[in-house]
Amino acid sequence: MTIASLSAAPPRNIAVPLFAATVFSSAALVFMVEPMIARMILPRLGGSPAVWNTCMAFFQTALLAGYFYAHLLRKLRSARLQVAIHISLLAAAALILPIQATGAFGLPPVGAPIPWLLCVLAISVGAPFTILSATAPLLQAWYARVLHGNPQAENPYVLYSASNLGSMLALIAYPTIVEPLLPMRAQTFDWAFVYCALCLLMAGVGALVWNNETSVPAPSVAREAAAETPDWPTRVTWVMLAAVPSSLMLGTTTYISNDVASVPFLWVLPLALYLLTFIISFQATPIITRERALLWHAVSVAMAAAVLCMSTMSLGAHLLACTGAFFFGALICHQRLAASRPPVRHLTEFYFLLSLGGVLGGVFNAFLAPVIFSSVAEYPLALALTALARPWNAVAFSPRVAATAATGVLTAGALAVVPELPHAEFVPVVLACAAAIAAFFVSGRALLFALVVGALCAESVFVPADKHAALMTARSFFGVHRVARGFDPALGGDLHLLFHGTTIHGAQPQAAADRCDATTYYAPQTPIGQVITSVLADHHPARIGVVGLGSGTVATYTRAGDRLRFFEIDPEVERIARDRRYFTYLSGCAKGNIDVVLGDARLTLPGEKPASYDLLLLDAFSADTVPTHLLTVNAFRIYLRLLKPDGVVLMHLSNRNLALEGPAAAAAKEIGVSALMQHYAPPAPHASALSLAATPTQAMLMAKSEAVLAAFRRDRRWRMARDHGVHAWSDDYTNVFGALIDHALGE
Repeated sequence: MTIASLSAAPPRNIAVPLFAATVFSSAALVFMVEPMIARMILPRLGGSPAVWNTCMAFFQTALLAGYFYAHLLRKLRSARLQVAIHISLLAAAALILPIQATGAFGLPPVGAPIPWLLCVLAISVGAPFTILSATAPLLQAWYARVLHGNPQAENPYVLYSASNLGSMLALIAYPTIVEPLLPMRAQTFDWAFVYCALCLLMAGVGALVWNNETSVPAPSVAREAAAETPDWPTRVTWVMLAAVPSSLMLGTTTYISNDVASVPFLWVLPLALYLLTFIISFQATPIITRERALLWHAVSVAMAAAVLCMSTMSLGAHLLACTGAFFFGALICHQRLAASRPPVRHLTEFYFLLSLGGVLGGVFNAFLAPVIFSSVAEYPLALALTALARPWNAVAFSPRVAATAATGVLTAGALAVVPELPHAEFVPVVLACAAAIAAFFVSGRALLFALVVGALCAESVFVPADKHAALMTARSFFGVHRVARGFDPALGGDLHLLFHGTTIHGAQPQAAADRCDATTYYAPQTPIGQVITSVLADHHPARIGVVGLGSGTVATYTRAGDRLRFFEIDPEVERIARDRRYFTYLSGCAKGNIDVVLGDARLTLPGEKPASYDLLLLDAFSADTVPTHLLTVNAFRIYLRLLKPDGVVLMHLSNRNLALEGPAAAAAKEIGVSALMQHYAPPAPHASALSLAATPTQAMLMAKSEAVLAAFRRDRRWRMARDHGVHAWSDDYTNVFGALIDHALGE
């Protein structure tokens, strides 16, 4: 159909499907490019979940700029001029396609990469993203103009549901379909193709608007502005109702990413749920009513606040609780927004203020919270704030209600003394559940509900769920680090633990006789200990490289003359490992020459002398955020190039949530080397005691030649690594979703 035929057709017969298709496509493009460009940049920043939060803050700001542009454009009295300007800018933005992460700013600076990341995003996707984001509010305003006089024109907000549906489907499709099936280069070209198709759809919409310019009475600008103008309390309410869900979305993303991996699949889950709440809220007949949403919000938020205070819950229970609370928290906020939406004449201002709230929530999480809080306190804070979107006086205030609220607060406060009680493993669960029940029974009064939930959330921030007494907590771009005091009879009693998120990255006994013992994954009986001992026996002096510092446990193996170099991305980790108040592996146990190279290993390893290492240990995959770019064929070639002819690469692949043997074995097979695998489990008595003297370990070993692996092959503890039919990962292709599924299936 040509533009001329469009102008001749009755607009109301084609306007609805054409506008819906265009809004849907523009939103899909906007939200497809978000995980795509973040995935391109992620390898340069070590896989930190802060990459996604920073990207989201940038995208929300660009969205605000787009909505502001749409608001200004709408003030032009000529709809034809609006169409001409927008289509021209849309076409101009296409000149930078296909999208790629610019290299104009060089490598990211160590320790402070946020300005670098924002500059890369602005140059790489700023123009098309901003122009695309303005399309949805503009189309809704034009829709009302084209259908002037039709009842449908009075509710263009239904197109907002189509917009969010396109966004949500694009987000779900990226990690489950696009990323596993298409290399990055193909993704960028396909996105550019769809962008060009959208330009054609916009031309069709423009023709409808252009040819209805004279048939629609032009309203007085002054009259439009004056009629039913929202007051400032209403505007502030819109901003806050948008800011809290935005902050909660990013807090939930950090919570999930810290326990699994910083990958598109886990980024988009909260964002997809966030968009789903908009779809439901702006439907003409919502599938979840306000009353039902309030009920499930009370249940899920009370449950999530309680789970934050427990260490015995499974990861699945934590994920279910936090995503449920986030969904219903965002839903009740967005339902209040939808209920208070203004007439069409103030549509673009409404979206601008909604976007402003999103930016404030994003900026708070990405830039302010890491400076203000030493832990991820912004997540429980936003969780508690959603309570204020509930009805404030749905039930009458009475002594019983007040007593229930007081009981909930006092019960939550009692969690702080639980670590002092002997044999109190189940007491936190009982207390947290009791406080959650009290919160539910006062959910009819927003302030009281917020008070009890806030008390539970405060306990989760100040008293860690694992109940280990914290010696220090530090936060950096790469995550939250905590040094805690623990107790293990098998290690002489007291010990210091280093946590990144919820994963232990080192445990040092404090008894003088045991202080230099290698523990956890690095104990002599584990695969890591076996290989280090074997390499040291064959080489004197030995040169060892370790990617991932942790507490520096590997240093305890070194002898006089040995050289050990750690490659660590986070300066905060080195500061903790060198602080003698917490760990002395580097300063008191090492006998060799120890140094630390700061920066992403993919960027620093290529600068090392080829054929210079006897052992290269990759110990970066047990962390809460898995750097997938260290598991690619491209990375493996770098590792092998650094080995001496008889050197070995050892990869520590233990991970609670991802099956990493398949991708690692496939990458080794791709470059033509053999690989051995060992799954170590402590003997039953030690395993049942949960001792940190030696912990379950999965490790893969590879070398340049079969002869080097021969001695390990004779050890029955080692077997051939299996790729399980997995496609090798590369810098252009990863499939973390598949690794997550394989782990769930036990492969």
